[in-house]
Amino acid sequence: MSALNTRKWGVLLVLSGAIFLEGIDVAMLNVALPAIRSDLGLATGELQWVMSAYVLGYGGFMLLGGRAADLFGRRRMFLFWLTVFLLFSGLGGFASEGWMLITARFVTGVAAAFMTPAGLSIITTTYEEGPERDKALLIYSGTGAGGFTVGLVAGGLLASVDWRWVFFAPVILSLVLLVAALAWVPKPQAAEPRTARRVDAAGALAVTAALILIVLGVERASHTTALWTVGTLGAGLLALGAFIAVERRTADPLVRLGIFRNAALVRANIGALLFAAGFFAFQFIVVLYLQELRGWSTVEASLALLVAGLDAVLSPTLTPRLVARFGNARVIFGGLLTAALAYGLFLRVEADWTYAAMFPSLLLVGLAFALAYGPLTIVGTEGIAEEEQGLAGGLLYTSFQFGAALGLSAATAVNVAATASASPGALLDGYRAALLVPLVAALVAAFVTAFGLRGGRRQPVVTGGVTGAEAPERVAAPTAG
Repeated sequence: MSALNTRKWGVLLVLSGAIFLEGIDVAMLNVALPAIRSDLGLATGELQWVMSAYVLGYGGFMLLGGRAADLFGRRRMFLFWLTVFLLFSGLGGFASEGWMLITARFVTGVAAAFMTPAGLSIITTTYEEGPERDKALLIYSGTGAGGFTVGLVAGGLLASVDWRWVFFAPVILSLVLLVAALAWVPKPQAAEPRTARRVDAAGALAVTAALILIVLGVERASHTTALWTVGTLGAGLLALGAFIAVERRTADPLVRLGIFRNAALVRANIGALLFAAGFFAFQFIVVLYLQELRGWSTVEASLALLVAGLDAVLSPTLTPRLVARFGNARVIFGGLLTAALAYGLFLRVEADWTYAAMFPSLLLVGLAFALAYGPLTIVGTEGIAEEEQGLAGGLLYTSFQFGAALGLSAATAVNVAATASASPGALLDGYRAALLVPLVAALVAAFVTAFGLRGGRRQPVVTGGVTGAEAPERVAAPTAG
């Protein structure tokens, strides 16, 4: 990484800033919801849609966004959707009605769904596969995680002044990034042939419908009837089946199904889904415990979680050394076991716990994120041909997003079921029961990842049926993933 030229450092700075932006945007809104409800007079159901709209836009359009980067140009997609993100974040800050804010959040989520995989694929095609790219991805992922942690604190501080600054602050950062991206992110050296720009419209429609319905069904599971949930998920699965049928027949698929022959990519996506499910469920439960049971303020709860931001420091410093010595799969496995330990320790939570009693779990969560998140990003994009890097990034971030929705919904459902009684200890019992969700998710993820521990052999790039034997110059670096 020391050999990187100025332009490569500039590209990394811009793209790390973009993933930092996405992280703080989500985190700041999470802690600002009570202030938004109070000012706009939103009912609980309407307030829920302020978050749900973003999740639907992000999760539903991520695969399409990843493929669009491959088809229409990564730089073009990144710049355009960063501009959309900037505009609609600002519009959210001016909202005077709930529907205005919900609409703005949906479009902001769609913008992030196109911007994020485009940014990731710029990194994976700018830096040479191996130590250079691994280091860049670890800095990138660590910055994104740091953005989420910083956002928790910044959101509490800004919301205490005026919740609208939670939307205006990202506008300022977006504008700085847009100017920097125009200067630093290089234009493609050669235009793609027009034949490469055909869009699988039927596949795009089917998969977007499937993802939106599945994310909607999971996200709303704890807020509606079982019949509605089953119907929504069933419709999503039917749309997914239609998508697979379309992809098998079309000459230019949105998602080349052969990409799933890469076992490391499949494990990385399953691991990403379960890791995100556990991480977001745990954070949600801790925030409820601190604010509902303990009566801590938004700012106090945010500061309590700040220690989990340790990953922003460890990801670019400690994790690369561990990856170099043990390989990605072993580091991911260690991170998932660390997460399981963190969640297990918090199962002992009491109504009068001191911060010192909580601290080990919060510290371990930060360490687990540093160990797992970056290497999962590496494995999820490693050994994939350059023309499918956007697709690989879209798949990976779809897994993260869907996992977050799944974990939050599952934890909420368990918490609600466990607190059905009116006993004095019902709240605490609910938190303990809900903590089993992240614990189980981390253990299952570790089990799946264990299949990649055999490690060591080199994997050829798979692209449209072309393997390393036919394209020796694209053989991936050694990986345990």
